[in-house]
Amino acid sequence: MQAPSVGGVMLPRGGGEVIRLSRGASLTDFAEKIGANPASLVAVMMNLGEMVTATQSVSDDTLTMLGEEMNYTVQIVSPEEEDRELLESFDIEFGEDEGGEEALVARPPVVTVMGHVDHGKTRLLDAIRKTNVVAGEAGGITQQIGAYQVGTEVNGEERRITFIDTPGHEAFTAMRARGAKSTDIAILVVAANDGVMPQTIEALNHAKAAGVPIVVAVNKIDVEGADPTKVRGQLTEFGLVAEEYGGDTMFVDISAKQGLHIDSLLEAVVLTADASLDLRANPDQDAQGIAIESHLDRGRGAVSTVLVQRGTLRIGDTVVVGDAYGRVRAMLDDKGNNVEEAAPSTPVLVLGLTNVPGAGDNLLVVDEDRTARQIAEKRAARERNAAFAKRVRRVSLEDLDKVLKAGLVQELNLIIKGDASGAVEALEASLLQLDVGEEVDIRVLHRGVGAVTESDIDLAMGSDAIVIGYNVRAAGRAAQMAEREGVDVRYYSVIYQAIEEIEAALKGLLKPEYEEVELGTAEIREVFRSSKLGNIAGVLIRSGEVKRNTKARLVRDGKVIAEDLTIHGLRRFKDDVTEIREGFEGGINLGNFNDIKIDDVIATYEMREKPRA
Repeated sequence: MQAPSVGGVMLPRGGGEVIRLSRGASLTDFAEKIGANPASLVAVMMNLGEMVTATQSVSDDTLTMLGEEMNYTVQIVSPEEEDRELLESFDIEFGEDEGGEEALVARPPVVTVMGHVDHGKTRLLDAIRKTNVVAGEAGGITQQIGAYQVGTEVNGEERRITFIDTPGHEAFTAMRARGAKSTDIAILVVAANDGVMPQTIEALNHAKAAGVPIVVAVNKIDVEGADPTKVRGQLTEFGLVAEEYGGDTMFVDISAKQGLHIDSLLEAVVLTADASLDLRANPDQDAQGIAIESHLDRGRGAVSTVLVQRGTLRIGDTVVVGDAYGRVRAMLDDKGNNVEEAAPSTPVLVLGLTNVPGAGDNLLVVDEDRTARQIAEKRAARERNAAFAKRVRRVSLEDLDKVLKAGLVQELNLIIKGDASGAVEALEASLLQLDVGEEVDIRVLHRGVGAVTESDIDLAMGSDAIVIGYNVRAAGRAAQMAEREGVDVRYYSVIYQAIEEIEAALKGLLKPEYEEVELGTAEIREVFRSSKLGNIAGVLIRSGEVKRNTKARLVRDGKVIAEDLTIHGLRRFKDDVTEIREGFEGGINLGNFNDIKIDDVIATYEMREKPRA
């Protein structure tokens, strides 16, 4: 039935019917649903005070407002629903085991270790894995997400457990928010000398929200002031009652540093899994799983650590992971060995993808390369539309105080680049959770894996966005471009530093800061071995000048390999010098740091105090 709409435009009026639209839909999409002319809806939006073109992706709020005006109930389809409908259109069911009960076989439990910072999560993983992962981490915080399997003997039977190595509950929640059920059991690490701390409660709430059983590891029982009984009493208040107190939660007293009772903890995980969960999967169907971590490798391209959840993944399979696809060229296990196939609950590093998928993206094996490409392209288009629908407002970190004082409601736009997708998503999830009142919001315009590029600077210029580089640096001419255009690029090596600084800026509390000033960069052309001094880098000074005793960092393929180095020695031929200028060659000694390779870049800098205006 035709009835005049706003401004006399003749439009079909609804009777409260529900219209389902995807994120980032356009007025053309809306018009198709109700059988109207898109130009008419453009006229309606103009009458409502919104200038929108027919093909422009619009926000969820705009679609809802238009629906109310037209007497329709607009329902925005969630990303999970969109993906399920997309897969159904290709006759694919994700998340279901094929066959009946007889097709299911037991699989190892998948475990995530959570807890308060400095309570020993990484050292516990180190003790379990028998390799040192603490040494290469900034601030003792796990910066990469990986996965590995260990074996333990329970009641005379060899059992396997898969551990997901995360930088805390941020990445755990980021994956769960995207519908990825990656974890069967959570190990909550609590230090016996500290007891329950704020992040302990936070991690506990995340595990409870995910509906996973919890095993408590009471760590540091060997240090002075340790009181495991106190920890049991504190956790009772949060609903975790130890078995010895009549509850159903297993507590294990351990010392990750001394390696005490690690076997008992693994046994507790297996027993909890047996008692609380039915961990079975069909190993004979096409593989399905999730991406745990992904990054760009210089020699191998896009690589992704995936956890197979059902079916068996084999070399040669055609896979689609999020908006990436490809044929599995090779698979590596957690020890770096080549494997031919991966059964349920097995983590493997997959080579052969077209681009870097995100943490929590689902993995599917499909019959044809064409099907994989179509699914990946539809997913990528859907994400682009959703991104285009986000409004961009101009504001920068440095003038944020003025914006707040002026009483304006603004958004802080961010572009996040990092060395691995899991860390990028963890950082994004943590920043979006910051709540500093109604005056200002955070919007992430773009996130990605790899060095900060010129296209990132272009996007930042057009939207007054802040660029955050997490364990990566600017590549090529991007640094000069950012400096020339006045784009604010900030580099971090620890997640919590980025969170604290952005939160402080949002609250208008950012104190006078030290600004990093780049002095010069040197490209390593040759590496000389010296029994007395260690490795010496034969370099060509690419820009600026390199001075002795200044700070330096080592960059390899756009990624920061080492921070906080010092130029200990500087030579021109046989002479010790205090500086070498651009265009000249020389030798650089980085003291005790010897992990240098040809084509690495040594970037020198100094910190200068920069008071806020």
